[in-house]
Formats: sequence, structure tokens, C-alpha cells
Amino acid sequence: MKKPSAFEFAAIVLAIAAFIFFFDRSVLSKETVNLRPQEPKPPFPYYQEDITFENPKAGIKLAGTLTLPAREGNFPAVVLISGGGPSDRNVEAMGHKPFLVIADHLTRKGIAVLRFDDRGVKQSEGDYQSATSADFSEDAESAINYLKTRKEINHDQIGLAGHSEGGMIAPMIAARSKDVAFIILLAGPGMPGDSSILLQMAAFQRVRKYPEARIQQAQIVFAGALAIVKQSSDRVVLREELKQYINANLDSLSAFTSDSASLTQSRTVVINNFSSVWTQFLIKYDPVTTLEKVTCPILALIGEKDYQVPPKEHFKGIARATRKSGNKNVKLVELPGLNHLFRECKTGGPDEYRLGTQTISPLALKEMSDWVLHVTH
Repeated sequence: MKKPSAFEFAAIVLAIAAFIFFFDRSVLSKETVNLRPQEPKPPFPYYQEDITFENPKAGIKLAGTLTLPAREGNFPAVVLISGGGPSDRNVEAMGHKPFLVIADHLTRKGIAVLRFDDRGVKQSEGDYQSATSADFSEDAESAINYLKTRKEINHDQIGLAGHSEGGMIAPMIAARSKDVAFIILLAGPGMPGDSSILLQMAAFQRVRKYPEARIQQAQIVFAGALAIVKQSSDRVVLREELKQYINANLDSLSAFTSDSASLTQSRTVVINNFSSVWTQFLIKYDPVTTLEKVTCPILALIGEKDYQVPPKEHFKGIARATRKSGNKNVKLVELPGLNHLFRECKTGGPDEYRLGTQTISPLALKEMSDWVLHVTH
């Protein structure tokens, strides 16, 4: 059996450790492509305002942009929630600004949009690296509280739209707050964190056309590491347990590469990432139990070729949760030919993420705006 190169092996482990499932933009190319036909240019046919709002529990101020269909009026609103990795209000990566494109589209359709810099990013205060998804949910909930102070916003029609990890955060808020009128899950998860990671890992390897025997071997090894994290309560102890486990499984890992330097680097990456407070929270968290508590309307969109959040398995979990809650206003849409970033693609693999000029498929944009207008009118 031919082994992958050391580079390929390192890429796999880095992907798992950095949780590509939550689209960690910090590990992706910073390449900039000038041709972005969907990026809006001024003058805009709507009103926009740079604003700040406070998360009093964290003691931080967050900065963002509010776009309104007109300066005067009373509009439904959407708060955009980014996925994993520190992100600015536009979720700028690889020359694309998807949240800018989404905000522009929705606002032109008569929907106000608030997007903001993650804590610790650009103009927002706070420390991103020490925060978990639960902390980020408090930031987004603070954005709702800010919108409730604006006379231009219909306070009964404020919703959330989150991508990837943001699609996990939106239900957290909706489950505890009656102020959330609806939520949109853009490639949001429908299974526990550890199961999601293993599923993503297998899908990633199949995109790379790895032999099934090798995929199953990796599932066993990483399932053991994830189990250690799930059972842990002390970070120092966790790091030592992970180190011992990985050392004990070096024979299995060496089936992936004969490069000792790659093994050493990958072992360090796994220990550092799996023991972080952010990663521990994600591995232990089950979004399905939270979705069971959501009673507001839900739109869940996943691309047909999304290997990070495969639609079949994740839709199954979302559907099961909403049936249990009795929520009848739920729409699940698998968008043909789209990847995790909701761009048109061939394979859905990460190698395609920086290709092409499309920022987000018009089909995804239309599904979002049509649905919001439907539930708010």
C-alpha cells in the first residue's frame, strides 16, 4: 500500500486538529484575487452605519456594521455569526468577503443586517484565543440586545444566521432567548462534536481517494484521542494523557508516513489543539440536544458537496431534534453542486476553496432572502 507524502499526512492531522469542520480561516491561504464580481461597490442603495455594542458579561465592546434598507422605517433584521477562526465582520479570507455579500443581498431585499468583528479582531475588544463557542454566543446575543435599542428594527423579527460553528451558536441563543424570531443554519452541525470530526476526517480522506482500510485505521486512532478529551476535566492531565496515547499509537500513525519529522510535528499539533479550551468545548458539545429546545422557525442549508458538514448525516440529526421538539416550521435544503463555503465546485475538497471568482452562490443567497421574507411577513 502506497503511503501518502509527509506533507499530505501533516495536512490531514492539521485539518483534524484545527477543526476544518468549523472553517478555521487562520490556516487557509491569504491569497488575494482581485476579480470578485459579487463584492458590492458604493454608492449603495441602502443606509449603512458603523456601530459598537457591549457584551456586559464579558466586559468588552464589539464593533460592527449595520445596514438598513432605508434610513427610516421598521425592518426585520439578521445578525450574522461567523464560523471558526478569528474573523472580521466581512469574514474576509482568500480575497473573498462572504458576509459583506450576504449583508448586501439581504439589505437590498428589505432586511436589515448586523455583522461584527469577532472579539479580539480589528475594532472589537476581547481575547479570541481564550474563548469558547459559548462565549461567542454571548457576543451574538449582545448584538440582538443592541438591535432592540434601534427604532428602525422590528424587535419581533430579529433572527440569526450562522455559518459552520456559527450554525452551532445560533441555536444556543435561540434555545434560551425568546428574542430570536428565526435562525438560519449555514452548514450548521446536526451531530455531537466528536462524531462530526470523525465524519469529516473520513470524508476528507475519501476526497483524497485514500484506501478504505487506511481511513478506518485513522478512525480508530483518532476516536481514541477524542474519547480522552471527552472524559477530561484537567488540561494539564489531558495533555499528558494525549501524549501517552499518541506515543502508544505511533505504530498506527507510522502507517500514514515514514517521515519522523512529520510525525513529531503532527503529534505536537494534536496535543496543542485537542487540549485547548475551545476544542475541548467543541468535542464535548452536542448541538442536537440544543436544537431540541429551539421552537422558532429554522432554515438549514448545506451544500451537496460539503465534505466538512456532509448533508445526509447532519440533516438527519437536525430533523430528529426538531421532530422531538415538535417544531413544525423547519426547512432543510441541500443545495446542488455547492461546497462548505456555498460556492459552486467539482469535488467539494478544500483545494477548491481558493479557486474561482464566486464568493457565494446566488442560489444560497436567494434561499436565505426568500425564506426570511416569508417568515417575517
